[in-house]
Amino acid sequence: PFPPGASPASNHGRSRNGASTGPSSGTSTVSTASGSEVGSLKKKKRLSQAEEDVIRLIGQHLHGLGLNQTVDLLMQESGCRLEHPSATKFRNHVMEGEWDKAENDLNELRALMHSPNAIVRMKFLLLQQKYLEYLEDGKVLEALQVLRGELTPLKYNTDRIHVLSGYLMCSHAEDLRAKAEWEGKGTASRCRLLDKLQTYLPPSVMLPPRRLQTLLRQAVELQRDRCLYHNTKLDSSLDSVSLLLDHVCSRSQFPCYTQQILTEHCNEVWFCKFSNDGTKLATGSKDTTVIIWQVDPESHQLKLLRTLEGHAYGVSYLAWSPDDTYLIACGPDDCSELWLWNVQTGELRTKMSQSHEDSLTSVAWNPDGKRFVTGGQRGQFYQCDLDGNLLDSWEGVRVQCLWCLSDGRTVLASDTHQRIRGYNFEDLTDRNIVQEDHPIMSFTVSKNGRLALLNVATQGVHLWDLQDRVLVRKYQGVTQGFYTIHSCFGGHNEDFIASGSEDHKVYIWHRRSELPIAELTGHTRTVNCVSWNPAIPGLMASASDDGTVRVWGPAPFLDSQEVDGLNENCSNMDS
Repeated sequence: PFPPGASPASNHGRSRNGASTGPSSGTSTVSTASGSEVGSLKKKKRLSQAEEDVIRLIGQHLHGLGLNQTVDLLMQESGCRLEHPSATKFRNHVMEGEWDKAENDLNELRALMHSPNAIVRMKFLLLQQKYLEYLEDGKVLEALQVLRGELTPLKYNTDRIHVLSGYLMCSHAEDLRAKAEWEGKGTASRCRLLDKLQTYLPPSVMLPPRRLQTLLRQAVELQRDRCLYHNTKLDSSLDSVSLLLDHVCSRSQFPCYTQQILTEHCNEVWFCKFSNDGTKLATGSKDTTVIIWQVDPESHQLKLLRTLEGHAYGVSYLAWSPDDTYLIACGPDDCSELWLWNVQTGELRTKMSQSHEDSLTSVAWNPDGKRFVTGGQRGQFYQCDLDGNLLDSWEGVRVQCLWCLSDGRTVLASDTHQRIRGYNFEDLTDRNIVQEDHPIMSFTVSKNGRLALLNVATQGVHLWDLQDRVLVRKYQGVTQGFYTIHSCFGGHNEDFIASGSEDHKVYIWHRRSELPIAELTGHTRTVNCVSWNPAIPGLMASASDDGTVRVWGPAPFLDSQEVDGLNENCSNMDS
């Protein structure tokens, strides 16, 4: 009744994928053999190494959940073993605090280990636990015997032995646990000890602790890292994600869609910047005004809060003080004055002009909020207090753009020699940090002070590592001539970069990828500046020569078919 080579029990054995298939799988088998014969005829399919690993991982996971009968059955049926019998014996002796037996087990494990000298380290860890447990129980003589007669002769980590001997002076158990940063005798500290001991054993002998959870967490993190639109806080717990589906962020949650068009300025808008707390946006225009907008915390809509007037030259640069109380406004090249406004009251605190020859076009706040630096292309470089009094000046530096680092001492300035230099106002030293081949029109620095984002004439957007002083990446797509365009870091964890462009678009890149992940259309002339809200990762603003400020956010709530139709607003660059 059977084709040649097939056993009568072929349907009772293992299927191709290693799962058991019984008669219940719907296959009728005409078997002439009795039940006992069927059992003896079962042919075990040889498991591959990968399949065996998976079974062990599942076994370990189930064991951790306390499903021990299931684990026994799984190991029995698969013919695998969770760990080497010597490892099981070792584990049990450690957990029961039978230190002499555990030490003997090490001799059996020695033959299975890659590096024999690891035995000494493992013995040290065992004896250390034994010593601490004796001390906690008040058995000082026994503890002393372990220290002198067993730990010291190992001639391993004498510094640690000195520290351990110091614990003999502890007056009571709480004192010992605090000083030794140790949980005390019991399951918790012995589990932790096992986790350390396991690192010296090959995984074929004993699996690393919680190995399946570790792999799953790595998979989740990797998927998030590869997700081009991931723009929310990372939650590292596995409970917050579905393991049944791959992680994917929809582009519709990303700030690619025009939420609002602000048309209150009546000329080119040269600059825009969200406040540090994300509650306000300041915009500066050729129309001689600065407008402060309030961000609604719920709807994220912007409404006009107040207009600051009188900037005859127009406003081309703005800087919020660290606590957002003040706003400094600078003008274009021919402007020799700087205005310091109190944003809360709308009053002008200081209007500073050193000389009519000056050109104060850039400014940066010291992190202390009590000082700022300002400068321009005609060779001015000043440090001032809030009343505009000069504290220091640096001769002959032609400043294009400025930034104060968080150390409170170093000021970065891009100059007319196509470089960024660091200036220390305390000891009056300066040094080269970045050298480009074309003029640096503007730059900004990441929150951690490590990365600088440059807009370079005719080149576009470049990312530099300030610590290693290397060019990390050149971002593609932007049209950049000799206009000053201000780009920005943004999104959760500053994972994204956005820039305006002379082709009327806003470009967004993932920091790691040179090609844009979004090109936002809507403006009808050069986009001079973009600002990403530091508190709301899905909110961004752009200012343009077309006289408008566009506010960008996620897609309005639509079903998926409609979102697909919306994408012409946000042409897709990632294939």
